[in-house]
Amino acid sequence: MRLITLATLLIAAQTAIAQNQTGYKIDFTVKGLKDTVAFLGFYYGEQTFLKDTARVNGQGAFTFDGKKPLAQGVYFMVLDKTRMVDFVVGHDQFFTLETSTDDYVKNMKVTGDDDNRLFFENMLFNMERNSEAEPWLKILQDSTLKDEAKKTAAREELKKINEKVLAFQNGVIEKYPQTLTARIFKAGKQIEVPDPPTRADGTIDSTFQFRYYRDHYFDYFDLADDALIRLPKPIYTEKLKDYLDRLFLQDPDTLMKAITALVDKVKKNQETFKYLVWNCILHYQTPKIMGLDEVYIKLFDRYFATGEMDFWLDKKIRQNMKDYADKLRLATLGRTAPNLIMQDASLQPRSMYDIKKRYTILWIFDPGCGHCREETPKLVNFYNANKDRFSVEVYAVSTDTSLQKMRDFIKEMKTTWITVNGPRTYVGTYNKLYYADTTPTMYIIDDRKKIIAKKLAVDQLEDFLTRYEKFQRPKTAEAKAPVRQ
Repeated sequence: MRLITLATLLIAAQTAIAQNQTGYKIDFTVKGLKDTVAFLGFYYGEQTFLKDTARVNGQGAFTFDGKKPLAQGVYFMVLDKTRMVDFVVGHDQFFTLETSTDDYVKNMKVTGDDDNRLFFENMLFNMERNSEAEPWLKILQDSTLKDEAKKTAAREELKKINEKVLAFQNGVIEKYPQTLTARIFKAGKQIEVPDPPTRADGTIDSTFQFRYYRDHYFDYFDLADDALIRLPKPIYTEKLKDYLDRLFLQDPDTLMKAITALVDKVKKNQETFKYLVWNCILHYQTPKIMGLDEVYIKLFDRYFATGEMDFWLDKKIRQNMKDYADKLRLATLGRTAPNLIMQDASLQPRSMYDIKKRYTILWIFDPGCGHCREETPKLVNFYNANKDRFSVEVYAVSTDTSLQKMRDFIKEMKTTWITVNGPRTYVGTYNKLYYADTTPTMYIIDDRKKIIAKKLAVDQLEDFLTRYEKFQRPKTAEAKAPVRQ
């Protein structure tokens, strides 16, 4: 009994010493390795970085250490530019890893850290489950197999194997909730959506499950835990994009409101605050959906222009971002399109606002641009076929100073629309009024002189105008309907 008590006291003393230590110290011994250099690396979003270097002695021993604690996450050991083995760095950062080059995972022995013990136990457990699942997967992947009973049995067996995996992970979450391994398992848990409730009138709320899923999307994923940024898969970014792209109306104001709510959850941690805002602004820098670059402007104004990101952002980068945001401001949907007054091929001033058609296509082009020469004939064909159908006129702005090049282009392309020379302007240069970083650039302006579309390909024009008119028709009818007294 006395020996047990003494041993307990020694362990407690060692634990207390470890807890009082600062920095990190990771001792490696790898059998089969000697006289080389090892590197310590870590994951960060979609990238990897090196953090430390250690010299491997003749017995395969080496140490990574430092005076400041490592940021928590999944790290890896590198030899000769090859990633050899992953491991976790959690709360305890003084531990030993012993293994051999025969199999880094199967031969791994962890001392002094429950987190890595659980991490490697999970890898071994998954290897066993993968072997167990292999014959059943082959059955399901066999396209020649017609026996549905075998396929059903295989699905049942795979379901049982998956339940074993989930039970193992839930056990770790319950028993070791503070470990990084448990937090990774928890972050991957699926939201269980309950059946929708029945209203008093007996009907079912068809939107309940969607709203529940969206409201509880991050129940198991702690956005303020920066360790979840440093994982082999960029699940932080993936979940963020999925949440914003799939669960909200793709409208700038709606999305900005959703992002602001997420920022409020992570602001207590500068690392996640920085990471979330930066990933959002990158996501909307060149969005797939037209008009969502306005979210970029809103994010810049709220978090960058105010100085909230100054704790990490370089002034030059911030200025570049401001310049880009200011360019985007020139092209936001719904904005009143600035008038252009420029000289045509006969040196006569032509005002874009003089166009009385339902739609004006502003076409900014360069006569010498190869892509312009490919796209302009398509626009000519569209114009000739649809100018009366859609009540459309083209106001084409040549960016080149040469009037002769513009005249030759008009003649070659057989354009009958309005073409003007951009440098010969009465209202300032076009690129101070419209964002046109490439040529050709297209804007569509309605009869109220509002920008309704931008940067469409010519091939998308007919489909866009057809859909737009179909969408606008009910609004027009509603506006014309008599008011009942």
